Amino acid sequence: VPTLDPSLGTDTSSIQVVEELTVGLVRLNEITLEADPGMAESWDVSDDGKVYTFHLIEGISWVRWNGNAVEEVLDADGNVRYVTAHDFEYGTKRTVDPETGSSYAYVLGMAMAGVNEYLYAENWNDLTDEEKAELRDGVGIKALDDYTLEMTFLTPAAYNLNIAGMWVARAEPQWLIEEKGDRWSEPGFSQSYGPYALKEWVHDSVMTIIANPFWPGIESVPQPTITEVQFSMLDASAAFAEYEAGNLEVAGVPSSDIDRVKADPTLSEELLIAPDGCAYYYGFNTEKAPVDNVHMRRALSYAVDRLDLVENVTKGGQEPAQWFCRPGMAGCPTMETHPDLGIKSSADKAKEELALYMEEMGYTDVSEIPEVQLMHNTSEGHKKIAEAISEMWHETLGIQPTVTNQEWKVYLKTIRSEEVPTVWRLGWCLDYPDANNFTREVFAKGGSGNPEVGGLNWLNEDFEQIVLDAAVEPDPAKRVEMYAEAENILVYEDAAVLPIYWYTMVNVTKPYVNRTYSNHGHDYYEKWSLELEK
Repeated sequence: VPTLDPSLGTDTSSIQVVEELTVGLVRLNEITLEADPGMAESWDVSDDGKVYTFHLIEGISWVRWNGNAVEEVLDADGNVRYVTAHDFEYGTKRTVDPETGSSYAYVLGMAMAGVNEYLYAENWNDLTDEEKAELRDGVGIKALDDYTLEMTFLTPAAYNLNIAGMWVARAEPQWLIEEKGDRWSEPGFSQSYGPYALKEWVHDSVMTIIANPFWPGIESVPQPTITEVQFSMLDASAAFAEYEAGNLEVAGVPSSDIDRVKADPTLSEELLIAPDGCAYYYGFNTEKAPVDNVHMRRALSYAVDRLDLVENVTKGGQEPAQWFCRPGMAGCPTMETHPDLGIKSSADKAKEELALYMEEMGYTDVSEIPEVQLMHNTSEGHKKIAEAISEMWHETLGIQPTVTNQEWKVYLKTIRSEEVPTVWRLGWCLDYPDANNFTREVFAKGGSGNPEVGGLNWLNEDFEQIVLDAAVEPDPAKRVEMYAEAENILVYEDAAVLPIYWYTMVNVTKPYVNRTYSNHGHDYYEKWSLELEK
């Protein structure tokens, strides 16, 4: 877990904990993927669909762990601090403040009024405090009073409500952040207001959250019945070993253990494999030889036997992906409606594209092709996939890539820098169930997989316009066709991205744990319970 600062979280581990320590204006239902009331008990929408007025629950206190118990946070006069609309305005504006350095602020910039003018202000360091304040005031979020919050969006998009509920638009404790700076979300300082509070955090080792007795419980976020939840920060193999030893109640199953688990009479009963709202892909640095040529990119993509990969390497029931956007989300094409969309695995077509590349470059032998570097973040699972794909490339195309890996934090910096390798690996899990969150927010210029520096180093004006138009298209059927067109540009026409598979959740859970299974990747532990023998 790199951070518990809502403005800075980008990875699923950080966001998982932030979702328990805080509650958004709305809360994404883990089963239906609908926006349930969260800190906003109700809201109104303007006639033009752009302005949302949220009416907040009153009397939700800020809390902290004092070393012995969870207690309410008091102000200088000894009064309980309650979560207000001002805290949401502050937290959201802090996310999009250029000085915060939030990697996820761009999502708000794509949706909310006034954000991009502030976030990407030119000559920021030369601006006066008054000029900065004016830009800040222009951001489309405003507390009308302590419990009424107004958010203004750029367009009447259907997903605006989901954006309002994201972790980057949470209430944050201004008084604490101004006192402690970057350390405010660390153990000993952390203040929060959700169903759980932070009790313990030994970085890279263990984290414990404890039930917040001051959380009143609402329909979408009940009071927890499990008093403490402990996260052990182990790799997949070590975590599964701890599960088998009886030291963990829930664990993922490494691909190398799936066959054994399925055959084991006890473990097979504790196993669940279910679709997950995530996509696994390789990105091409389109400015670096040899993948600066579309025929080479297509050759590498065609040469990946996705079905063989999920059946014999990952083994978790994953679905081979012909495009990026996870079917099942609003606006995303499906295999039933678009069976021929994108790029299908084909050794013959891979060889055809390689021949076109060789002809264009004037090469007569594959040994003349510049080296392909394939980089992934350190993980046994990613390593096995990279090794399998390398072998497919070698067998089909005669290309033997150099495979390297880096630890997650270092890796993220590498692929978002000028040092981005030829081919790199990432996954994407939904923030809200809409194609806009996949196709546009990841791969439009400035998106998470296509940042201003590094990533794909790719720009296609047609793609940019299509995803912009699709975001506000009111006809659901037309939206699907628009995203299908954009996906075809992304994975076939330009082949900037090599889609590999759509994830599944492969978990084992002890039989005495009553749990929900989330369709969006984040669990709500306040809805879980334990049946322990008395």
